[in-house]
Amino acid sequence: MFRCLKVYWKFTYKCASGLDFKLLTKMRIDIITVLPELLQSPFSHSMMKRAQDRGLLEVYTHNLRDFTPYKHGQVDDYQFGGGAGMVMMPEPLANVLEHLKKERDYDEVIYMTPDGAVFDQKTANILSLKQNLIVICGHYKGIDERIREHFVTKEISIGDYVLSGGELAAAVIVDAVGRLIPGVLNDETSALMDSFQDGLLAPPVYTRPADFRGWAVPEVLLSGDPKKVDTWRHEESIKRTAERRPGLLDS
Repeated sequence: MFRCLKVYWKFTYKCASGLDFKLLTKMRIDIITVLPELLQSPFSHSMMKRAQDRGLLEVYTHNLRDFTPYKHGQVDDYQFGGGAGMVMMPEPLANVLEHLKKERDYDEVIYMTPDGAVFDQKTANILSLKQNLIVICGHYKGIDERIREHFVTKEISIGDYVLSGGELAAAVIVDAVGRLIPGVLNDETSALMDSFQDGLLAPPVYTRPADFRGWAVPEVLLSGDPKKVDTWRHEESIKRTAERRPGLLDS
């Protein structure tokens, strides 16, 4: 599956590389949050800023408190049945989701939650081919189950641990997906060589000087023979994966 996906991405990048950036499909990501300030910095620097400056990516944050009918911007309440922790109420979330969906069609409504499917490179590749995404950042004990049942189309976790909110997880998703949009990276083939693109970890990398403190770069990388270099890199990827993430080889 990973090998087929990698071939597909070669085709995608090859097609995109000959086009002017303005002709490429633009991706829009809307993030629903109670802490929009927390998401200002991640998208204001580096590749995410470049993607937005080039018109390839639009990221909008929506303050959930602006969509609540309750006093003092209330968006959470006690659980039915008792128990510790508050739950995000359905009405504010339904209001903002319906507001956004009136303006355009969305490919996915993603809820960031610890009990979602664990995010991986394959999912990032798939999401990068979409045009419009909504990401819901959970808080407290999570969101009312009825929103998950009637609005959410995909639930994603970035790992088996719990954060204080979904904002940092949402930033991870946007960065991982946004960098795959053709035209974001200066070298469009770079993403194809990333770890996990073919189900393996990336091989070791070296740069100048060729000899640093007596630590030499493997001679094959200085040979000028692309075939030998490719073979070495593939073998090193398998070796590193076997040592550090053997479960990837099993799958």
